[in-house]
Amino acid sequence: MTDVFLFDAVRTPRGKARLDGGLADLSPQELVRTQIEALKDRRGSGIERAEALLLGCVTQSGVQGANIALISKLHSGLDDNVAALTINNYCASGLSAIGQAIAMVGSGQANAVLAGGVEMMSQTPFMSDKASYYSDQSLPQRARYIPPVLAADRLANTEGLGRLALDAVALVSQQRATAAEHDPQLQHSRIAVGKLAGEECIRPTTTSESLAAAAPAFGALQADFAGALGGAGFEPIHTLAHAPPVCDGAALALVGGSGIGANPRARVLAYAESGGDPEASFTAGLAAMDKALARAGLSLNQIDRIEFMEAFAVTIAKFLRDREPHPERVNVAGGHLAKGHPMGASGAILTSTLLDTLDAAKASLGLIVTTGATGVGAAMIVERIN
Repeated sequence: MTDVFLFDAVRTPRGKARLDGGLADLSPQELVRTQIEALKDRRGSGIERAEALLLGCVTQSGVQGANIALISKLHSGLDDNVAALTINNYCASGLSAIGQAIAMVGSGQANAVLAGGVEMMSQTPFMSDKASYYSDQSLPQRARYIPPVLAADRLANTEGLGRLALDAVALVSQQRATAAEHDPQLQHSRIAVGKLAGEECIRPTTTSESLAAAAPAFGALQADFAGALGGAGFEPIHTLAHAPPVCDGAALALVGGSGIGANPRARVLAYAESGGDPEASFTAGLAAMDKALARAGLSLNQIDRIEFMEAFAVTIAKFLRDREPHPERVNVAGGHLAKGHPMGASGAILTSTLLDTLDAAKASLGLIVTTGATGVGAAMIVERIN
């Protein structure tokens, strides 16, 4: 397998998923076009050698239906010969798209690929695709759909992670995200779009007192999904502050081999995906991380910067407790709990963020971990090129 590089990775700010949100009056293909134009401005002719556009997108209906990657290609004026594929791997979709690009370049199928993700939750809310899976009672009980918020509460109870642990990670996420807004190095690859120049979902006034005063928000859903839960109940723990805000956003990376231009930002050392126990939702990302570390021949304590998807507070709390990474290296610019989770774009947004945090610290090794409901996970390790 030939060396594969990330030549650049850009992202939009994240806008609130409501009709007056900062990105809500734009189409998903327009969000993608802005990122393509940004890469053209930053990377010049390298982007013209891209042979495919791969986009992660979870809710592929409405404005995101009919192959949003193809629509984005046409809207952006990419060459007719560019292949276009849309990928749904739940919350890992954006990183899965980049993983597919890495495989294409590494195997010689393509010289360069544009890969990332987009999600417009203001226009296409989660579950608005009305998939039969959401209510399918013919599946074994352990495989039936339950909302991610219930999966998060169940995992917190199983793991013995209570309110203090969840409040602590939520507060750190908000504080770091607020501080990062004033650090241009950490926002080097964030591209202002329309009227939105900064993250819209951050709650800078969050305090430990406000977190402690919030009530659990999702307990009533247990009755609605009693069959899928097998009649089991558990203590509601997560509040709205422990859940990543739904939002709009997009991100795009230019993935290629050594022949497409000078000065790539990072070399890909390892990529991995993993499934997982659907009843232990949000843990497959850890399995993918272990695979990637093994493939790279590295240990977690050798990683300089980590972007770990905060898919509910329980996920980052479990990671910090069980794996004991250096906490000052994890989500240094804040995470999803503060900035939001545009599902299909999240993995690509984390990729762009990781490159900025590595550059800001002049650090070497970076890790991205995405983890989703029903047993979905992906991870990537990169080495910054000075």
